[in-house]
Amino acid sequence: MATAPSASYSLAIRIKVPTVPGMLAISANAIGKAGGEIGDIVLISENRDFTVRDFNVNCSGLQHQKDIIAELRNLGNIEIVSITDRTYNMHLGGKITTESKYPLKTRDDLSMAYTPGVARVCMAIHDDPMRAFNLTIKKNTVAVISDGTAVLGLGDIGPEAAMPVMEGKAVLFKEFGGVDSFPVCINTKDTEEIIAFVKAIAPTFGGINLEDISAPRCFEIEERLKAELDIPVFHDDQHGTAVVTLAALINALKIVNKPMGNLKVIVSGVGAAGVACSKIMLNAGVKNIIGLDRNGAIHKGRTDLNSIKQWYADNTNPEGLSGKLNDVIEGADLFLGVSGPGTLKVDDVKKMGPDAMVFAMANPIPEIMPEEAAPYVRIMATGRSDYPNQINNVLAFPGIFRGALDCRASAITENMKLAAARAIADMVTPEELSETYIIPSVFDSRVGPAVAKAVCAAAIADGVARLTGGEVPTFDEMTR
Repeated sequence: MATAPSASYSLAIRIKVPTVPGMLAISANAIGKAGGEIGDIVLISENRDFTVRDFNVNCSGLQHQKDIIAELRNLGNIEIVSITDRTYNMHLGGKITTESKYPLKTRDDLSMAYTPGVARVCMAIHDDPMRAFNLTIKKNTVAVISDGTAVLGLGDIGPEAAMPVMEGKAVLFKEFGGVDSFPVCINTKDTEEIIAFVKAIAPTFGGINLEDISAPRCFEIEERLKAELDIPVFHDDQHGTAVVTLAALINALKIVNKPMGNLKVIVSGVGAAGVACSKIMLNAGVKNIIGLDRNGAIHKGRTDLNSIKQWYADNTNPEGLSGKLNDVIEGADLFLGVSGPGTLKVDDVKKMGPDAMVFAMANPIPEIMPEEAAPYVRIMATGRSDYPNQINNVLAFPGIFRGALDCRASAITENMKLAAARAIADMVTPEELSETYIIPSVFDSRVGPAVAKAVCAAAIADGVARLTGGEVPTFDEMTR
C-alpha cells in the first residue's frame, strides 16, 4: 500500500538555475510531475546570471526521493547544488541538550551552585530524603527507559538504534507537558536486570516512563516496578495508547449513539497496546471484547497462551468465539487495530454492524487504509497525522506525568487513566464533534493542562497524592 508524501521523508533540495523568466515554474512542475509535495521555496541568492533556491519537498519514501531528484536532473539546465534529508538533519548530534538554569558568572554564583554551599543542601536531603522532590531535578524529571526490543513497528533493533525515539519522547515531554526527561537505553533484555537497573537509578527521578519494551516482558517489568518503587511507573506503549483510544471511543459513541455496555469490540493484536486498550475499555464499561493474535481469536479453550493471554481469555470473549478475524467480526461495532498493515480487509469491514467504527492504528501503514474503509464505516481513525482522527499518545503521557509530578503521586492508578481519557475527550466541544473530529489536535495547548488537572484530582481521590494543595516548603522547612 502506497503512503502519501509526508515530512518524514522530506528533502531540502538546493537548485541553481539560469536567471530566466519561468525557471521557478519549470523546477516546481518537475517536482510535481514526480509526485513531490512542495512546502517552502526559499530564495538563497540571485544575480544577473543565476538564481539559487531551496525547495522543501515531501516524499513518500526513499525511492520516491530518488525519482524526484532524477526528474530534476532530466531538465538539463538545472544544477542541483545540494540535497539534504530534513529528518536526518534534525537528528544530527541528537535532538536534546541539557543546560543550566542559572549562569555562573561570579564567585558567589559558584559558591551557591557548587562547593561549599551545595554541601548544606546535600545534608538537608540526607536528613530528610523527601526534600529531594523540591531541592533537585527529581521534582520535574522523568526517565525514559527502553531496551530497544519493540521500537515503533521496527521490532528488536537494539538500544543504540532506539535512542532517536527516546530523544523524541523527551522532546514531546518538554513541549507538551513542561516535563524534563532523560532518554536511557540499556543493553540488556533480561527482565531482572532491567528491574534492578531502574530501581538503582530511581532516586534521581520523579517518575519512570517505560518505552518500547517487548511483550510479554513489559507486563512483568511494569508490575514489579510499580510494586517496588514509590514514584509513578508508566509503560506508555500500553497505557498512553489505551487512554487516547478510550478518549476517541467516548466521543465516537456520542455520534453513533451506542452505549458502551452494548458494544462488540474486535481487538487485532494482543500485545502491550492491545491488552491495555482492552483493560481500559473493560473498566469503562465495555462487556464484549474479542482479541486476536496470529493464531486467531483468544478464548478459554486455547492451550497455547502465555500468562497475559490466559488472563485475556479469562476476562474477554464471553461467547467463546474462535477462528480468524473473518470468523468473529460479524456484527462488530468497533475494530481496534494494534497489529500490522493490511490485517483488515474490505470484506471484513462489510460484515461489521451498522455505524461501524474502525480505529486502525498500525504505523506507518494501518490495518486498512481509510480510503478503502470509508464507504462502509461511520467513523475512521488511525495513528497517522495525515488523516483525520489521529490517535496519538502525545495527547496523554505529557499531561499524565505533569499531573502526577504536580501532586507528587506515588503511582498512576486506573482512575487516573480514566480521568485522563475523559479530559482528552472533553476538549472536543459538542459544536466541534463530527465523524472526522472525535479527538483533539496534538497541538491543542489546552490538552496537557486539562489532563494534568484531571489526573491530579483523581490521584487525590485515590489517596496516592503526597501534595494536595500545591504546597511549597517554608523557609524553616528548607533550612532546618
